[in-house]
Amino acid sequence: MPELPEVETIARALRDGGRDEPSIIGKTVSEARVYWKRTLSEPRVPVFKKRIIGQSIKDVKRRGKFVIMHFHSEYLLFHLRMSGDLKVEANLDEQGHKIPAQKHDRLILEFSDGMRLAFNDTRKFGRAWLVKDPQTILGDLGPEPLDPALTPEVFYKMLTSCSRQMKPLLLDQKFLAGLGNIYADEALHLAKLHPMLNSIDISSEQAKVLLKSIRSVLREGIKRNGASIDWVYRGGDFQNHFQVYQCMGEPCPVCGTPIQRIVIGQRSTHFCPVCQPEPKKS
Repeated sequence: MPELPEVETIARALRDGGRDEPSIIGKTVSEARVYWKRTLSEPRVPVFKKRIIGQSIKDVKRRGKFVIMHFHSEYLLFHLRMSGDLKVEANLDEQGHKIPAQKHDRLILEFSDGMRLAFNDTRKFGRAWLVKDPQTILGDLGPEPLDPALTPEVFYKMLTSCSRQMKPLLLDQKFLAGLGNIYADEALHLAKLHPMLNSIDISSEQAKVLLKSIRSVLREGIKRNGASIDWVYRGGDFQNHFQVYQCMGEPCPVCGTPIQRIVIGQRSTHFCPVCQPEPKKS
């Protein structure tokens, strides 16, 4: 599943241009095609088409794992889930004929300049919403990890206000928006914290180090355009710098101990048993 760095990379490319694709800022929707009705969570397809055609895109941002397109009077939100991707491509061939949709295209916005935005989603888990107020969809999300307002003191209070294992807590989007399996594992390793540590037992200094580690791996991931470990990640190379994620049996880059894999909350988790010692039982 694309996480914060991958979604940020996609949002920036849509906004600023990149990956050999133009920016979509200022483009006007001339037609909308929905090939998988469940992709569109809100509103119904006929209403969606009526409302979005003729609107122009003012901005593209990210919130958590959501891509947010700001039109003049509404917002179009995408959650990529397991396999979603957003591509800007030509809508017409050299003869002026429409280029057929790709096999896994679920929703296409055609633009008046001959380009289109295609939401391609192999597994069909991705979703889109067209809403007046994005907070109706985003309102339950936790703070952004890179938000300066999230100070070490605030983060420490968040951690110690609940009693949960560290890895599942970091994956909870209501607690912290944007983290997933990759960056949670990498951040916990960098902070030298065991993924099963109870959040209520963390010290203020450990919380400070963890927040710094989360920000460090996320910024590195963004710098490297995310990780390319599946068909949905295009162009990133952060996978070449993993310290523990998907490195089971390989030596820890810090101490040389083989990386272990366990399952916590039904999620695969990678860690170093020496650098991240198991919490002492009280």
